[in-house]
Amino acid sequence: MDLKIENKIVLITGAAQGIGLMTAKKLCEEGAHVIINGRDEEKLQKAILDIKSEIPNANIKAVEANLKDVAGCDKLTSDVPHVDILINNLGIFEPRNFEDITNDEWLHMFNVNVMSGARLSQYYLPKMLQNNWGRIIFISSESALNIPKEMIHYGMTKSAQVSIARGIAQLTEGTSVTSNSIIVGPTKSEGVMTFLNELAKQENKTFEEIEKEFFEVHRPTSLVKKFAEIEESANMIVYIASSLSSMTNGAMLRADGGIINSAFS
Repeated sequence: MDLKIENKIVLITGAAQGIGLMTAKKLCEEGAHVIINGRDEEKLQKAILDIKSEIPNANIKAVEANLKDVAGCDKLTSDVPHVDILINNLGIFEPRNFEDITNDEWLHMFNVNVMSGARLSQYYLPKMLQNNWGRIIFISSESALNIPKEMIHYGMTKSAQVSIARGIAQLTEGTSVTSNSIIVGPTKSEGVMTFLNELAKQENKTFEEIEKEFFEVHRPTSLVKKFAEIEESANMIVYIASSLSSMTNGAMLRADGGIINSAFS
C-alpha cells in the first residue's frame, strides 16, 4: 500500500530500539526521510546499520539529544529545523510503590514523557500549519486510562500525552495538519522484555508463565492475552503518520489488545 508520504521528513524520538525503531523502518520502506533520535550515539548508529542492511536505499539519519530538559530539545530542533511528521515516542517507565516516588522522580518522569513531546510540538506545529500539512503523534499507553497501581507516576504522564494531543488538534482546525495519540498495549519492546526476563529468572519461571500470569493478574481485561509484537504496534503509528489518515484528528486511537474495557475511546 502506498501511504503517500514519500520524501516527507519524519522525526521519531526514542527510536534507537523497540517500537520507535520498527516505525522508522516501516517509514523508510515508504520512502520517507527519517530522523531517529536518542541519547546514545552508538545505539543510534547501530539502528541505522540494521535498517540499511534490510533497506539499502533507506534515507535515514540520527540526531543524538537527551530530551529530558529544554537544552536537549533545543539541540534537537537546532539540528532538525523542519519536519512534516513528528512522532513523540520517547518514554520511560519504572515500577515504584506510590509512597516511595520522590519529588525528583515525579518531575523526571514528567519531563521525559510529557514535556519532551510538548516542547517539540510547540516548535514544529507553526510551520506545519503554515505549510498546511503535518502529523503530530503522541505514543501513549493503556496506562493512560488504566492507571497501574505499581506505576502511578507513569500513568499520569500517559494521560497527559492524550490531553496534549487533543488540545493541539483543536489548533489545527480547517487545515491538513492532524494531532492524535495512540494507546499502545503491553508490547515486546527491549525494555519490557528485559524486565520480564529478569523477573522470570528471579521467580524461576519461563517467559510464557510470566506472560500468562501478567495478563491473569495485572491485565485481566485483555482480549488477546499476550504481549504485542513491536511490528503490531508500529503498524498503527505508520498509518496515522500517513496521508491516508487525513480524516483522523484529535483522536485517541487504540492498539491495546482490548485491555480497555470499553467500546468507546
